[in-house]
Amino acid sequence: MNAQTAPLVRRPTPPRAAWLVAEREITTRLRSKAFLISTGILLLIVLAGVLFGGFVSQSGGIGGPTKVAVVGEEPAENLELAGFDVTKVADRAAAQELVESGEVDAAVVPGAEGPIDLTVVALESAPSDLMQALSASPSVELLDPIIENFFLAYLVSIAFGMVFFVSVMTFGTTTAQSVVEEKQTRIVEILLATVSARALLAGKIIGMSVLAVGQVVAIVALASLGLLFTGQDILFGELGIALIWFGILFIFGFVLIATLYAALASLVSRQEDIGSVTSPVMVLVMIPFYLVIFFFDNARVMEILSYVPLSSPVAMPLRLYLGTAEWWEPFAALAVLLATIAVVLWIGSRIYSNSVLRTGSRVALKDALAKTN
Repeated sequence: MNAQTAPLVRRPTPPRAAWLVAEREITTRLRSKAFLISTGILLLIVLAGVLFGGFVSQSGGIGGPTKVAVVGEEPAENLELAGFDVTKVADRAAAQELVESGEVDAAVVPGAEGPIDLTVVALESAPSDLMQALSASPSVELLDPIIENFFLAYLVSIAFGMVFFVSVMTFGTTTAQSVVEEKQTRIVEILLATVSARALLAGKIIGMSVLAVGQVVAIVALASLGLLFTGQDILFGELGIALIWFGILFIFGFVLIATLYAALASLVSRQEDIGSVTSPVMVLVMIPFYLVIFFFDNARVMEILSYVPLSSPVAMPLRLYLGTAEWWEPFAALAVLLATIAVVLWIGSRIYSNSVLRTGSRVALKDALAKTN
């Protein structure tokens, strides 16, 4: 067959090429038993955590019955029957003194503008079981309002942090392994004969992002059903806007981390060398994760972390849940994250393009960043 009759092979356009690579990544992982089993285990852990939280909430917590100072015989008798540790006092001043000293968790005193003539007096937050035990919603007066529910806020910070941390580490590592596997088996040479290096990198990031987001959607859906099933629908409603922004920031946060994993993994040609080149990314993910958990009740630290690209997917939704973030702040955090992604994609694509065809010894980072002619 001469050159005039040979068929013309057209390379797909960059968007089409990237999507073909993404489809290949998605179907490959969905056929993996290890991936399906690990996802199933993660979903079971999430469901168990939600059910345990519902059990603790309905049983009044782990630390025994809630201690309440009560003014008045009738509310005292009703709360005693409900299982509360009731201390009867003569007046509001005595009840407030017990609350401030920490001897009781809250006080119930007469007088309110609500449907019932009762007011709950608490130091930092009103006990949820006490609020549920009363026949109607009384007025709440907080003497030292810092965080409405310290323990619940702590659990929410851990939940957001764990979902983000586990997902990005799992799929980020998978992205790195995929890059090295193709490089080690020289499949990448065949792929690059059809698509460009940048399209190949984009396809991997898109494919892994779809899988990661799919897993997070499954987790959120299962957790939501668990909250509704265990009667924690109030918590579910409070988390609404925070969950929406967590999903948005998670998508772009994962793109950022997946780009770093793919680019750095292209520097090596053996699976056992992945850890040495991707460990800096792991550290960059772990540090914000622990900072959010340890400083979730520190308004200043959380404000800073909500604008740091690798911690904003966790810190900003938590601030929204706590009501300490202004309406415009999530948009500002998203803008910072998008700007960071643009820079990292530009640098990562250069590293990947200059390194993915080099086999043997590890490629030096300065050589991978060098401008090619």
